[in-house]
Amino acid sequence: MTIRIADKWFALRKVDEDITHLWEPHVAPLIQCNIWHVRGSERDMIVDTGLGIASLHDATRHLIDKPVDAVATHTHFDHVGGHHEFESRIVHAAEAPQLRQPPEATLRGDILRDWLGEDCGYDIPDDLIHSLPHDAYCPDHYCVAPAEPTRIVEEGDVIDLGNRQFEILHLPGHSPGGIGLWEAKTGILFSGDTVYDGPLLDQGEDADIDEYIRSMKRLREMPVSVVHGGHDPSFGRERLVELCDAYLRSKGA
Repeated sequence: MTIRIADKWFALRKVDEDITHLWEPHVAPLIQCNIWHVRGSERDMIVDTGLGIASLHDATRHLIDKPVDAVATHTHFDHVGGHHEFESRIVHAAEAPQLRQPPEATLRGDILRDWLGEDCGYDIPDDLIHSLPHDAYCPDHYCVAPAEPTRIVEEGDVIDLGNRQFEILHLPGHSPGGIGLWEAKTGILFSGDTVYDGPLLDQGEDADIDEYIRSMKRLREMPVSVVHGGHDPSFGRERLVELCDAYLRSKGA
């Protein structure tokens, strides 16, 4: 079978004057991470960096005119593949070792089905990408490049962009060091994979359902205006409550 070469690996759309959403359209939805560029007055921030198949640094060059912090909401391979391209690399303490030495990653659906099970809620095709970034690219050789953290964060720390400040919320459950980025003055929450408008995954070997329940109860009470998740479309507070309640009911919590 001949697989086509992508004209552009990343797609993007402007959310507002300061926030740009990027994603990898040639990737199966399960591992199609939302990437967020946030413009500040003194620094910029990139929330998650995708698979690392093509250069995110090059794709965002036209957006960035000041120092930029690459923040990992967690270290699953679809969220940190491009971290090594940026000078400032931020991660929660619980997952700093995984950023330094990434665990096994794959673009093969059969392997991912073994990791997550057949009933994860997403269709998992045999090939997790349906285009190539260039004609010499070999999906079987895919791996995530190591990235040494330059800043390790905990609950309550702040990422200061000058005119915008984002508080670190430790939201374990999907993974041990999952974080959200909360801007209280606007009600914007970048939630990573703790909550998004799609099937939530707690089947991974590093997941903890009891922690997930606590994180969802916490999020349910937050006065958010909009949630920008790690996957799928953004949503408001009403939908956040629905998603939290659905997860909690599914666990009898």
